[in-house]
Amino acid sequence: MSDDCIFCRIIKGEIPCSKVYEDKEILAFKDIHPQAPVHFLIIPKKHIATLADATLEDVPVLGRMLELAPRIAREQGASEGFRTIINTGRHGGQEVYHLHLHVLGGQPMPALLKY
Repeated sequence: MSDDCIFCRIIKGEIPCSKVYEDKEILAFKDIHPQAPVHFLIIPKKHIATLADATLEDVPVLGRMLELAPRIAREQGASEGFRTIINTGRHGGQEVYHLHLHVLGGQPMPALLKY
């Protein structure tokens, strides 16, 4: 863990969060600036700065994060679908450099790309 990472500090319990799931490898909590009625983050407890920094060793926890997303989304009220987003790096819009998966739902989501 990193002492200057806000998500590592949340994992350690130094900063409170609205937890929606936790196990020995993963923490999920509500986003403090929600962009949809359902908006939570799923993070690994191991500090991985970005998705681009993930290694083969991280594949199991990444898979678990994706497996948990639909279950937690339904529990939080996104029964008709949800969007998942992983911002990676500066050009990808990443603001906190601890890998995190955004899950948004509870309403129809606008198109991200125009075809």
